[in-house]
Amino acid sequence: MSVTDHTERTADTSSSETGTQTATPEKVVRRRPKNRRAQIAAEAASAFGAHGYHGVSMEDIAGKLGISSAALYRHYRSKYALFREELFRLADVTVAAVTLPEDATQWSPQERLDHVIDAVIAKTIGNRSTTALVRWERRYLDESDRQALDDKFAEAVRLLGGVVRELRPELPRDDVAVRSVAVFSVVSSIGDHHATLPTRLLTPLLASTCRALIDVDLPAPEPARPPAEPDTGSPFMHEVLLSKSVELFHERGYQNVSVEDIATAADLATASAVYRYYRSKSDLLAAAFRRAADIVSGAIGPAVAASTSPAEALSSLIDMYVQGSFAERALTYVYYAEFGNVAAEDRVTLQHIQQLVIAEWTKLLVQVRPELTEAEARILVHAGFALVVDLGRAFGNEGVAPQNRVVTLHRTTLFGHA
Repeated sequence: MSVTDHTERTADTSSSETGTQTATPEKVVRRRPKNRRAQIAAEAASAFGAHGYHGVSMEDIAGKLGISSAALYRHYRSKYALFREELFRLADVTVAAVTLPEDATQWSPQERLDHVIDAVIAKTIGNRSTTALVRWERRYLDESDRQALDDKFAEAVRLLGGVVRELRPELPRDDVAVRSVAVFSVVSSIGDHHATLPTRLLTPLLASTCRALIDVDLPAPEPARPPAEPDTGSPFMHEVLLSKSVELFHERGYQNVSVEDIATAADLATASAVYRYYRSKSDLLAAAFRRAADIVSGAIGPAVAASTSPAEALSSLIDMYVQGSFAERALTYVYYAEFGNVAAEDRVTLQHIQQLVIAEWTKLLVQVRPELTEAEARILVHAGFALVVDLGRAFGNEGVAPQNRVVTLHRTTLFGHA
């Protein structure tokens, strides 16, 4: 019997017993779902993943759930609390993925490593929509929370490093750390883009790439290349403003930088002076993006023309990309972290340039590795770009991840070997 049948019979019985023509409807009692807090957390995570921390309000989250803002605040005191909870949840998931089960003591070092890599990949795929939050938006946490979060991820890197060291005990500790960060970078890079690949194909592709990064022999660190000789002339003010704004966006995040901050950094007397050169803060960000995009896209034609094979052309592009990233660390980071803040009218053009760059690199990679589909090659191209950014963020330009080692790891990500 359906619910409707039961309701109609109840109404008929009530009418016959009382002699009235209609039955008084029963009052519907709405109860709060027992998992309301979990629903709120899940909806907030989805919203943050799609629009970033600053692109979401408590009203947006409440509206998606069909509840009032007051009801939302009964469970979470602020948007920050929701954001913090999601980031720490992701950190805990990552640590759990690299924590071996008790019966792993009976496994071989290779089996232990395979288990951990597969677990990291599975958890990242399961949380793909919010993985990028940790990469690009954790700077919006309070200092103490950011440090606590970084400590959790450092623990994950240490645990993965322990498994790597069991398989390759000859590696110095710093080499193990570089490889561990590289593995996390390649896997989590799937959160930076929307390129799709079925899980049954994505999992082995990422796994084989991670194993190649662990197996590759890294060259001895080479000293950093000397910077180009500075121009003795004074730079134009629009160049000064662009440089200072990129530095500030990198350090604080676009949303935490004001036009006044940029004017002060550029030694301008007032914020209004900035508008003589750029229409808005957003215009400065778009100019930075255009510069980064033009550098990467402009290198493709000359590299292909000067090469005798697709492999040589792709190797040349890798060299230039890594060199450019080392020369413009802040710009490279901002290019990845702040795309959501670019004005809509500029975003279309920039997306078109990005798509052309990815397409050209993908075409070359398929020619080098014909066993890859275009979809698989595209995943690896994105992974290689992310790896360069993440190694720079983790280790800087010097020390254990200098330019020649980053080039080797980038090549390994794309080619499957150095």
